[in-house]
Amino acid sequence: MKDGVILINNARGPLVDSDALSRALKSGKVFAAGLDVTDPEPLPIDSPLISSPNCYITPHISWAARESRRRLITIGFENAKAFVEGHPQNVIA
Repeated sequence: MKDGVILINNARGPLVDSDALSRALKSGKVFAAGLDVTDPEPLPIDSPLISSPNCYITPHISWAARESRRRLITIGFENAKAFVEGHPQNVIA
């Protein structure tokens, strides 16, 4: 990858090697990192990522955007309505 990239991980913590990311942040290979998930989660208090000034760690809340919450509420409402009307959705057999 090019030098100076910005890495964002809001998918799964194990997708990123925390030790390699820490080294890349220190060297400048990675300009900054935004992590909504980590491996392990939570990070140990002595993880170098916690004290890295160019690593931003959020508490696994990237799903909490207004649009995401609205969609979750709508899906829940539609599922409940379909169940009451006798047409359950998302049934696991």
